[in-house]
Amino acid sequence: MSNHPFRFGVSLINVGSRSSWRDRVRETEDLGYDVLQMPDHLGMQSPFPALVAAADVTSMRLGTYVLNASVASPAYLARDVTDTQRLTDGRLELGLGAGYMPNEFEAVGLPFGTGGERLGRLEKTLSALRELLAAEADVPVPPIMLAGAGDRMLRVGAREADIFSFSVMAGVTPGVPPEEAFARRIQVLREAAGDRLDKIELNLFVAAVGESAETLDLSIIRQASGLDDAQLNQVPGVLIGSAGEIADRLRRYREEYGITYISVLEPHRDAFAEVIKHLR
Repeated sequence: MSNHPFRFGVSLINVGSRSSWRDRVRETEDLGYDVLQMPDHLGMQSPFPALVAAADVTSMRLGTYVLNASVASPAYLARDVTDTQRLTDGRLELGLGAGYMPNEFEAVGLPFGTGGERLGRLEKTLSALRELLAAEADVPVPPIMLAGAGDRMLRVGAREADIFSFSVMAGVTPGVPPEEAFARRIQVLREAAGDRLDKIELNLFVAAVGESAETLDLSIIRQASGLDDAQLNQVPGVLIGSAGEIADRLRRYREEYGITYISVLEPHRDAFAEVIKHLR
């Protein structure tokens, strides 16, 4: 389906001191990554200052993975996006999601609501954000990444996204083998995108990388997904095998599904760097 070159991103989890942060950023670029991504959760670093601090010591693109747009004020978000886009010389990739952690909504005094309600808030935020950015003299609009797995989110992504990221849950449908579930969601996006499909870069979020199921560290994604280890070991976003075997699997994902952009979590950064060597 696609012979486009791969791109690789990694989400770094905590900043620490200025000097240690910059060292980790340099190390990440040296390992072969193309995009430095920052998560957006209470208790972690603020994404935009971290990206600006990284900009001076790397040529990587700089992204959010992903902002909880359901709790964001469009006006404040537009301010942060505008300045970050300018201060990083246009290297920002703005990743947005609908949010999935109830405590983050409680902290800002908003109801968690249903998935549909959260997605509706994301759509309103994105629409208002685009208008505010377009009103700036230099129109500092970064590429927009939307992330998720549900059919409605896929259809919104088909209409609005420059990049769509398939979460771990994209491989989960009760009673359906994980890769078949993933393929069905790819098809939903394809059908909804129509002529826009060639304009959308497809990203796979990789939750874990390891040579065997026994050595796999699933601690972060287990808590976030609510799935047990047996389920997680089967989804497309968990990569098990040697570096060469994983590289072959990703080449197949590119050929069959059009996936060309891979994002991993920091605990798996070094392990996945060995895979990158096979894909350059």
